[in-house]
Amino acid sequence: MKSFVALVGGALMAAAMLATPAAAQQKGKVGVSMPTKSSARWIADGQGLVQALKAKGFTPDLQYAEDEIPNQLSQIENMIATGAKVLVIAAIDGTTLSDVLQQASDRGIKVIAYDRLIRGSKNVDYYATFDNFQVGVLQGSYIVDKLGLKDGKGPFTVELFGGSPDDNNAYFFYDGAMSVLKPYIDSGKLTVPSKQLGMDKVSTLRWDGAAAQARMDNLLSAFYGNKRLDAVLSPYDGISIGIISSLKGVGYGSPDQPMPVITGQDAELPSVKAIIRGDQSMTVFKDTRELAKVTSDMVDAISTGAQVQVNDTKTYNNGVKVVPSYLLKPVTVDKSNWQKVLVDSGYYKAQQVK
Repeated sequence: MKSFVALVGGALMAAAMLATPAAAQQKGKVGVSMPTKSSARWIADGQGLVQALKAKGFTPDLQYAEDEIPNQLSQIENMIATGAKVLVIAAIDGTTLSDVLQQASDRGIKVIAYDRLIRGSKNVDYYATFDNFQVGVLQGSYIVDKLGLKDGKGPFTVELFGGSPDDNNAYFFYDGAMSVLKPYIDSGKLTVPSKQLGMDKVSTLRWDGAAAQARMDNLLSAFYGNKRLDAVLSPYDGISIGIISSLKGVGYGSPDQPMPVITGQDAELPSVKAIIRGDQSMTVFKDTRELAKVTSDMVDAISTGAQVQVNDTKTYNNGVKVVPSYLLKPVTVDKSNWQKVLVDSGYYKAQQVK
């Protein structure tokens, strides 16, 4: 009898253990729409979201649109048709999704804008992102500190690069940086020889590093024949790498002509290596592991009817409504702290940055 009870008990325990993973996956499908695999950052975001959602018992449907708007629209429509309970969307162009989001709303599907605000739609329920204005503040402040502008040094030259004009974040990055830099430009301590200021003049469509390199080539040829460039405001690492290639092409990066102060964002591996080499000055690190956790928590709260945690209900107006948001803090990374922030935290392995 004891053997029989033990046998039955063991069988029940084994069945329970086998059932647990299956039961954990019964919370439903979550559509995750990412813009492109051409940026290491978005690959990391996608992987992080998949892991975080699976850990909470959801079935993620991750798709990349390769920066083609029709692809993203088609992929989201398919997610809706195949039963997604929640959509997490990093938009290619945050103004193009109104119709497909109406389809989602008609089926009772909630939408979380992921790191890029979706504009012009009432059917954006939440926004998970970093403090994007602060990203620009960190970039501008780094230029100010490294040039010694607070100590009265100058004048110095600077050129400004912005992100993609169809990405709402690009304006926050630029405005944040200019909130720091503009007083020094107005006072003459910083000069912009090209006179190119404002997102209408400095934006970089699709965050394209090759386009940034071509623009930097033109700036150097037209305005820096006999003068030094002291700083470059770059909003993103991929743009920074293009700028560095252009500068090296005319002799920057040598002992006689050191690199300007060059900013960046996203802590992508090519830029981390460039920082270690001394080619790029800094990057702004946004820990996508934390963003994935916040987003998966939002999805879980939506699915269970719990209160969704947000910490900003004023900043992000998408033109139709203020979208309740959760903002994470970005971190400056340079030669002084890359090891601690990126490697010791486990974000990268040591051999990846060698």
